Amino acid sequence: MTLLLSPEQEALGRTARDFVRARLPTSRLRALRGGTGHDPEAWRALADLGFCGILVPEAHGGAGLGFAELGVVMEELGRTLSPTPMLSTAVLGASALVLGGSEAQRRAHLPSICKGECIVALAHQESARHAPYGVATRLERDGTRLVLSGQKRFVLDGPLADALLVVARLGGADDARDDLALVLVPARSPGVSVSPRRTIDGRAAADVSFSAVALEETALVGAPGAGAELLDRLLDRGAIALCAEMLGSATEAFERTLEYLRTRKQFGVPIGSFQALRHRAARLYGELELGRSVVLEALRALDAGRTDVPALASAAKARLSDAFLSVAAEGIQMHGGIGVTEEHDLGLYYKRARVAELTFGDAPFHRDRFARLSGF
Repeated sequence: MTLLLSPEQEALGRTARDFVRARLPTSRLRALRGGTGHDPEAWRALADLGFCGILVPEAHGGAGLGFAELGVVMEELGRTLSPTPMLSTAVLGASALVLGGSEAQRRAHLPSICKGECIVALAHQESARHAPYGVATRLERDGTRLVLSGQKRFVLDGPLADALLVVARLGGADDARDDLALVLVPARSPGVSVSPRRTIDGRAAADVSFSAVALEETALVGAPGAGAELLDRLLDRGAIALCAEMLGSATEAFERTLEYLRTRKQFGVPIGSFQALRHRAARLYGELELGRSVVLEALRALDAGRTDVPALASAAKARLSDAFLSVAAEGIQMHGGIGVTEEHDLGLYYKRARVAELTFGDAPFHRDRFARLSGF
């Protein structure tokens, strides 16, 4: 399978690159950090370009494209650390409805997602660390209704969400894979309490509590009790899309560091001519190329519906978690004193690397998962 972009994908990448550099540079992230962390006008403009509906079928107002195209856009968004709900809404929210939603749910929500009018946030995490099946939130039947009770942590884009895609337990132990269900909950429903949190990279997140939230049976997304299968597919898609974003961020941080090595002089020569720094830069380049290869392979495996998607998702997340953090940390080191100042952008990339590393599982989690999937 080729790992090269098609002419159409390259054109899509240029469009995304021009947009984020004009509308969502890193200076925009700095301006948004003190507020909601969200630029509604830029989000609507992304939707107007068709980016929010990349994974949505044309019948529901989307572009009907694939993950290869989505990865191109996510990489460009990552280059400028663009704080958008693309991951939570255009990837996870849209995928949940396409994979498990009823036709009525698709008609009701997918066109709005494509237009940038509906933000969906996945509420699955309950502990400080990624534990997909560690779900204590309960979904119980009360006559003809469903009643949702529990708490979720680190809900990406939770303060911005119009709807919450909640992972809940129908029965069994709190760490069992069985008896899980996903429900779509309007964020302003009675009994829903959203407590905004700010991640260290300036993104919007929230802790969300559900106190006897009454829902109709039609709120279920996918088959009740079989939520783990849908959740696994969503988390793999989310991890791979996040890796594409991380690849863009790491590449940009690396290119900025190379430019500094070419222009900063000591003893009358560019510091990039020093052998020790050249060796360090070469190692980072190798890490990025390995990361790019596994991310592109994972994106194409999703489009082909291959059975090795879970293993590739874990391989990509482990690789990019390590590579992005290494590139950002080494970039700060090679910039010297200026690299640790608030005014310099390298610190923003390092903070993003720390948050992205833990999102959907860190490198040790995914190395362990990859080993188990491989039979070890």
